[in-house]
Amino acid sequence: MKIILASNSPRRKELLKAMEIDFEVRLQDGIDESYPEDLGMTAIPEYISRQKAAAYNIGSEELLITADTIVYLDGEVLGKPAGAKEACEMLAKLSGRTHQVVTGVTIRTTERIRTFSCVTDVTFATLTMEQIQHYVTKYRPFDKAGAYGIQEWIGCVGVTGINGSYYNVMGLPVQRLNRELAAFLGTGNDMRAEDYIC
Repeated sequence: MKIILASNSPRRKELLKAMEIDFEVRLQDGIDESYPEDLGMTAIPEYISRQKAAAYNIGSEELLITADTIVYLDGEVLGKPAGAKEACEMLAKLSGRTHQVVTGVTIRTTERIRTFSCVTDVTFATLTMEQIQHYVTKYRPFDKAGAYGIQEWIGCVGVTGINGSYYNVMGLPVQRLNRELAAFLGTGNDMRAEDYIC
């Protein structure tokens, strides 16, 4: 089937290419990314990824992939910062603590739909304000949930531990996606997708 990636994220495009999957990027403007306030941690990005998937018209021979990533700290969702001030505030909150990065992914054809999520625990060392300001000024992480990219400088100097998928923190849990696609398309082994832990 023709694979459609409904994301303009450079990280997601890079990771899907690394999976050696041929795909086309297709974008749809005006998608509502709000969500009900009573949703739990994993339900939030799953809900948004389904909202994204529902916004696209696809052909019978196409498979759509949508995703949404959130940073979750003690019940608070840290989305994309509006500017430098908010980015610094987010990183100050993450400093010296462990948070969760959750990516919800939806795979959809004209006949079927499958949504799953992957959770990774990320621990930061205590960051100085100089480090935070240097990172925000130089890397401008305003398109990233939680105001950081783990593959960038801040990940090298600030992240002391990861429990779970590294690629999930980048925005796409590719190992889990590979298993889910195989199960969805009937090309995998006899194990269910639910049996794989990301």
